[in-house]
Amino acid sequence: MVFSQMKQRLLLLDTACVCDADKEQGRLGVVNPAIGSVRRGLKLVGRAYTVRCHEDFLTVIKALRDAGAGEVIVIDSQNSRRALTGELFPTEARRKGLAGIVIDGFCRDTAAIRELDVPYYARGVNCAAGTTDRLFETQVTINCGGVSVNPGDILFGDDDGLVVGTERDFSQTIPLAEQIQDKEQTILEGMRQGRSLFQMLNFDEHCAKLEAGEPSKLQFLV
Repeated sequence: MVFSQMKQRLLLLDTACVCDADKEQGRLGVVNPAIGSVRRGLKLVGRAYTVRCHEDFLTVIKALRDAGAGEVIVIDSQNSRRALTGELFPTEARRKGLAGIVIDGFCRDTAAIRELDVPYYARGVNCAAGTTDRLFETQVTINCGGVSVNPGDILFGDDDGLVVGTERDFSQTIPLAEQIQDKEQTILEGMRQGRSLFQMLNFDEHCAKLEAGEPSKLQFLV
C-alpha cells in the first residue's frame, strides 16, 4: 500500500478503531494522552520529521525550514519548562504544506493556534518562551510521549490521541480497523432503528463463559 492510499484510508478512520485493530498485535505506539490536540476537529496523518532540543527553539526553526510537504514536525523537548512553539510555527507549517506539529512539551499563542487549520499537539501551555541560542539535533530517534519516533515514521492523530508506527505497521492494521469501524456503524444504525445493543453483542454468552472459567471474547454479532 503506497503512502498516498494509506493516508486517504486513515483519514476515513479514527484512532480508536486503529487502536482496537492493533490491540492484539501491539505494533503501534500510543502517545501519552497528556499530549493533546490544541486545534480540535482535525485529523493528522504524516511522516515524522524529528527534533530533539531543550529550553531552546532554534532547532525547531531549522526543522520548519528543512521539513517537506506532508511531514509532521515531532519535537522531544526533553522536559523543557518553557514554550518551544507558538503561532508563527503552525502558520509557516501551513504555508509549506506540512502535515502538522507535535511537541512533547509546551506551546503558547493557543487562541491563535485554534483558528489555524493545522493539526497541532502539545503537552501543555506556557506563555514564557525558550531561547534561540543553541542548535540541537534533527532527524534522529526521539521519545515523544513515551513512544520512540524515528524519522519517516507515520503519525496518525485525532481529538482522541496520537498513534505512531511504520508504514508496514499501518498497512497491516488499516484493513482490520476498517472492518471494526464498519461493524460499529452497523451497530449504531441498528440502535437508531430501535435494536438493543445487546442483540448485537455476545454479551451474555461471553460473561457466562468467563464465569465458567472458559476462554471467550466479547464480539459483535453483525
